[in-house]
Amino acid sequence: MTDDATQPEPGGPKSHRTIDRVTQILEEVVYHPGIGFAELARALDAPKSSVHGFIRGLHTKGWLYEADRRFYLGPAIYGLTLASGHIRAGQVSQADLDALHKDTGMTVFLGVQAGDHLVYIGESGTDALTGFAARSNIRRKLISTAGGKALLAAKADPERDAYLRRQQADDGEAVSEFLAEFAETRKTGISRNLRHHGTQIAFASVVRTQAGESVATAILVGRTADVEPREDKVRKILLKHVASWRRQKTTAREPI
Repeated sequence: MTDDATQPEPGGPKSHRTIDRVTQILEEVVYHPGIGFAELARALDAPKSSVHGFIRGLHTKGWLYEADRRFYLGPAIYGLTLASGHIRAGQVSQADLDALHKDTGMTVFLGVQAGDHLVYIGESGTDALTGFAARSNIRRKLISTAGGKALLAAKADPERDAYLRRQQADDGEAVSEFLAEFAETRKTGISRNLRHHGTQIAFASVVRTQAGESVATAILVGRTADVEPREDKVRKILLKHVASWRRQKTTAREPI
């Protein structure tokens, strides 16, 4: 019987060729951000068809990010760093998230899209319940979250419609709810969501680059009873902070 495993020394750990190649792709991207497909294939010394399959799978799940046929670490990586308690800096720094938390008194998350899901890559001011939920559920459906709905509303019509069609069969109610809120979300620049049977409320707005491209979303979460009386003020503060982040330069080695 044969498989992808390579034979180790007696008593040692067992290596697996597929796992070795996947991890090598990630390591090559870490040390050579912006690496191209041909360079990856040479580094792995593997058939291009196999390398293409690995890259496609990693890209689909958000572990890789592709821009201009160059590969970078994807947002799913940063979801794991959040789960482990380590936060990544980039266009939006930890200090930025902390400042938004201080001004609103609400839990702050920074999220990005990974495939059809929202992944948190930063946080500030989490309480025990909210922090546990964030670390226990790395991937969330875009259409089920305030942050995801903000990102969807900012998309071009064809891309957004394609996503909604994919969701219609399994989550038609959420699609209908999103469409009912869509005009207001586009008008105000903020999406709204209720969580935990209405006891928590969330607001989100997209984070844009200086060129206007939406690359992330800032999410505020708090107790509904505490936040609703000052909702207008919270919305203004969120928009003010997000607008200030747009003027900042991205300093990370790879795109958000």
